[in-house]
Amino acid sequence: MPMQPHLFLVLRRLCVGAALLVLSAGMGPAAAQTAPTASQAMPARPSASRAAPGPAAASPAPVRLRVVGGLAAITQYTQLEGPFWSRDLAQLSGGRYSADVVPFDRAGVPGMEMLRLLQLGVVPLGTTLMSSLSAQYPQYTAADLPGLNPSIAALRATVAATRPYLEKVLREEHDVELLAIYTYPAQVLFCKRAMAQLSDLAGRRIRVSSAAQADFIAAVGGVPVLTSFAQMRSSLESGETECVVTGAMSGNTLGLHTVTTHLYPMPLTWGLALFGANRAAWNAMPPDLRRLLRAELPKLEAAIWASAEQETAEGIACNTGTSACAQGSRGSMVLVPVSAADDRRRQALLRTAVLPRWMRRCTVRCADVWAATIGPVQGIEAPRQP
Repeated sequence: MPMQPHLFLVLRRLCVGAALLVLSAGMGPAAAQTAPTASQAMPARPSASRAAPGPAAASPAPVRLRVVGGLAAITQYTQLEGPFWSRDLAQLSGGRYSADVVPFDRAGVPGMEMLRLLQLGVVPLGTTLMSSLSAQYPQYTAADLPGLNPSIAALRATVAATRPYLEKVLREEHDVELLAIYTYPAQVLFCKRAMAQLSDLAGRRIRVSSAAQADFIAAVGGVPVLTSFAQMRSSLESGETECVVTGAMSGNTLGLHTVTTHLYPMPLTWGLALFGANRAAWNAMPPDLRRLLRAELPKLEAAIWASAEQETAEGIACNTGTSACAQGSRGSMVLVPVSAADDRRRQALLRTAVLPRWMRRCTVRCADVWAATIGPVQGIEAPRQP
């Protein structure tokens, strides 16, 4: 997907360099007209020709960061990521540091361009959805391949195995410092018609959010339809799709429990997101700010993971109308249990369809990446790469 013209406008107007700490989070043309230059972004320094300050030296001017966060209207952003930057950072730093944060889907930033914009410094701090990298950088998406992580415990082990690799390649190949890895709740199936097992999906048009999800759905005989998060409900109502893959609670927030009847809770994927900083912007930050972020972002990551686990369970409870539903809207969906036979099929589909197709999309030796990271942890050997 080519970069949009208005993004080139921004690139031409912004001064990107080691001093770059503050940028406009809104990436549309209006934001480009008001975006600060690097000299405007940094606190003013007194001229050497001016009179020396009085006995009490002035305190350093506060630094205000600009951050592009994850998806709007999702708990990860509304209750955790957004408040951390807009409220907690100032409290933690005694008012020295603060931030403006905006979700990428409301900032005019195409998800597929986020990593590139981080590399260029147009976005100094930002959240990149792993699924948005499926086409251009499939080697970075191995940790969330469909069928790989049937539980959040499995996902934790997978991410732990792949984090050092991601840190290294993002730093060396994209000039991006990886600071956290977030997860959304389990991505499960909402369907308009009855189903009892994976084989019942054959022939159905099913919303997916990535090429890897499409591989899994195609392998069970379904017809994958790439649809944005915002269009999911309308696609079901119009008949464009019969099922959708999305988070249990986010689906509830969109009201999918009112237009679908059956919920299949097998986690096809989870929805990982990479939070990173442009390295020039990162290195230009005051050392105490970098130390603060290094200390606090792992806590934010842990809170987001705990929320994802809790929301997975509560989303299922709300959509099916059980008493465990506390935050969402109660529905009356039928919960389809995941059978042992379907779990075995999940593993078989991962080995015979998802992994081979993922490696065919790779432009690097993904078999080597797999063997050095996830393969030994999950006990799955990658098929031979052509």
